[in-house]
Amino acid sequence: MLVKATKPIDLGPFNLGGGRGPFLISGPCVIESRDVLLEIAEALAEWSRREQVPLVFKASFDKANRTSLSSFRGPGLVEGLAMLQEVKSQFDLPILTDIHTPEQAAPVSEVADILQIPAFLCRQTDLLQAAASTGAVVNVKKGQFLAPGDMGPVVNKLEESGSKRIMLTERGSSFGYNNLVVDMRGLVDMREYGWPVIFDATHSVQRPGAGNGITAGDGYQVPYLARAAAAVGLDGFFMETHVRPEEAKSDKANLIPLKDLPRLWEQLLALSEVVWG
Repeated sequence: MLVKATKPIDLGPFNLGGGRGPFLISGPCVIESRDVLLEIAEALAEWSRREQVPLVFKASFDKANRTSLSSFRGPGLVEGLAMLQEVKSQFDLPILTDIHTPEQAAPVSEVADILQIPAFLCRQTDLLQAAASTGAVVNVKKGQFLAPGDMGPVVNKLEESGSKRIMLTERGSSFGYNNLVVDMRGLVDMREYGWPVIFDATHSVQRPGAGNGITAGDGYQVPYLARAAAAVGLDGFFMETHVRPEEAKSDKANLIPLKDLPRLWEQLLALSEVVWG
């Protein structure tokens, strides 16, 4: 094995980390409607069962950090959680969604298996403590403004608040104006904390604020960065998707079309197999 295994986290249907091979977090950026959500979830669930893909379904009930007030944010907490529960019950998929305030942690953990801390909020102590107190898996996205080594205090906050199930996600670092870069060394560095490390391929190709009031991006770069990350060796991949990317109400410039996801996943598995041995 060329990569040191991280601590395994029992999610139920499969383990996160522990050297078991990569898992996938995928779904739309935001809940657009019940019909669109179920359509994407059904397609992902069918593919996951057919190809035995360890899949976590992701969708946000609220995008609280949109560039513009006019940008679509989602259905909100109550309605959004009801729809995510329907996905979980109907398709038997683990659920990941974002929380933005400490008060959201408890109700969201009743539905979601994984609480995600957005990158901009990764150092918010009250939010981390609230997430840790639920007992759910906590996935923290590394802030665009932080070095990988700066995630040590974040991990400490969670551990000291009682969390025993932590994941860290790389999603690119700010590089000048309207641009992100990924330093693949960070994926190695963050594994030293012992918890599973994930690469967010779709958000890493964003061009924040570069789209005249919206977040632009270079979606064509997603496969290249994902394959590079697979060659480094990590525990999971985060890739947002949509059945009709051109109609997506958030991050449509960065989504990978659902029709292209299976082929890319095959490539990532093949590269991961070489690294993990």
